[in-house]
Amino acid sequence: MSYHPIESYGIIGDLHTVALINETGSIDFMCFPRFDSPTIFAALLDDNKGGCFKIHPILDRVRHKQMYLPDSNVLVSRFLSEQGVAEVNDFMPLEEIGEPHTLVRRARTVRGEVKFRVVCAPRFDYARSHHSVQPVENGVVFTSHGAEEIALRLRATVPLKISGGEAVADFSLSAGGSADFVLEPAKSGDDSPSSAPDYVSSSFKKTINYWRRWVARSNYQGRWREMVNRSALTLKLLTSQTCGSMVAGPTFGLPEQIGGVRNWDYRFTWIRDASFALYALMRLGYTGEASAFMRWLEARIAELEPDGSLQVMYGVDGRHDLSEEILSHLEGYRKSSPVRIGNGAVNQLQLDIYGELMDAVYLYDKYGEPISYDTWLNITRFIEWVCTHWREKDETIWEFRTDRQEYLYSRLMCWVALDRAIRLAWKRSFPAPIARWHDVRDAIYRDVMDQFWNPAKGAFVQHKGAEVLDASCLIMPLMRIVSPKDKRWLSNMRVLEKELLDDSLVYRYQSPDGFTGREGTFCMCSFWYIECLSRAGDVRQARLLFERMLGYANHLGLFAEELGPSGEHLGNFPQAFTHVALISAAFDLNRRLSAVNENSAPEA
Repeated sequence: MSYHPIESYGIIGDLHTVALINETGSIDFMCFPRFDSPTIFAALLDDNKGGCFKIHPILDRVRHKQMYLPDSNVLVSRFLSEQGVAEVNDFMPLEEIGEPHTLVRRARTVRGEVKFRVVCAPRFDYARSHHSVQPVENGVVFTSHGAEEIALRLRATVPLKISGGEAVADFSLSAGGSADFVLEPAKSGDDSPSSAPDYVSSSFKKTINYWRRWVARSNYQGRWREMVNRSALTLKLLTSQTCGSMVAGPTFGLPEQIGGVRNWDYRFTWIRDASFALYALMRLGYTGEASAFMRWLEARIAELEPDGSLQVMYGVDGRHDLSEEILSHLEGYRKSSPVRIGNGAVNQLQLDIYGELMDAVYLYDKYGEPISYDTWLNITRFIEWVCTHWREKDETIWEFRTDRQEYLYSRLMCWVALDRAIRLAWKRSFPAPIARWHDVRDAIYRDVMDQFWNPAKGAFVQHKGAEVLDASCLIMPLMRIVSPKDKRWLSNMRVLEKELLDDSLVYRYQSPDGFTGREGTFCMCSFWYIECLSRAGDVRQARLLFERMLGYANHLGLFAEELGPSGEHLGNFPQAFTHVALISAAFDLNRRLSAVNENSAPEA
């Protein structure tokens, strides 16, 4: 087996975890039973040791196609050959449909007589634990022997054999024939719902209906609706049904540069990402998801440190300890090492998170439900902390592992924190030291405009004393600290285009970040740039670049974090932040295009 391109994968899930499936029908990544649990399949990170679950037809000169059934997260992998046509349907039933943490796979022959080969080769605890396999009625049970014992039952409608700790099957299906495989927790003395003869067909229908009902709740009716819906469906897959939080990405260790060391674990919830995601959900009308997310955020706000500060990120369940560890036994995707789990950035100082959080709270109070007085009391505590610490150096949004600096992005987001807190206090008549907050907010504003503006360059620089730009400045008009048509801002855009723009793609920065090698262009920043063009009134150029960006999506409409020199996807996949920025850019651009068309329409 060789490594498949990152963009060759689709994703399915049950709002507890996800599985990544490539076009050849192999599940090469899955954590179990939660997003942040150890992997049971990780061939994506080591094609020899990681483990996988393959279902593939044996056909000559086969062509691969992959699609989602409309308005759903049910994945279909098709195999086309002159000998015959086959497909594999993959989905995970939702908890309201049946047992959680269940993976369902159905192999079908569409035309001809097709031979299939199945190999289920789990590797528990990030491929660190041994396991045993025992035959049971209609399947096998895998039992890990690591620190935490896990038992998984693979139920099949075709005979399975045990070979070297793996379950294998060889069978043929004629046109219209199918074979079912269900991987689920094995509980002693428990009669699983999957034992019912019609379980796969029934859960398939119920899962399809669930996703289609969910998509129908979206209030987005504009252009690029299919891409916006796919982004929304992806964000939903990254959301914990139990906790209401959203992971930044479902994977870890996928490189930002092939063969490089920029390989991080994104299976946690960043305050920053959570805040942007909450805004996207509210925009699309998913108020239930936004409310659940807000409850998670309120719980974190209630866990402030004694000095009033917040942690940068948390576990999906809100846990604080996310210690970073290297899995040295895994070679990494295409030998990109080290493979890390946990994230050392949890201990960084990132002042920007208070602005993103406060913006989300303000918008939720405005468009969702009024926040409570108790939450407001905790908000005043961290706003007071910002008032004291906004001048400090930090690692900022990009989590640099170099010396701390006074970064533009962190400074302007501190302004956002004060600005939104003041607006909310006035709107809700909450008690607050408004006059002093006004003074601090204005001091931050002057600092941004006086100390980070380089008049000789005609641009806002990355940090105090720097000569280079940072694409995070693109958030400035989106957060309304500057008008998108302001002369300074338009000058800044021209400089950014010279320094960081490559065709329609935007690099985050060109400055040292503490690591060797160079990363790709950053998808989120590319969508931010497009939205800035749209807000400035250049809707035709914005539309052109937006369409180009959509062309970089994979065959299913999914985006990783970054794009490489030939448009290959890099970094963890799919990334929530990218899909949030896509939704935001589509929303703004669609509205402005409609306004232009209405104003230019001929009179009747």
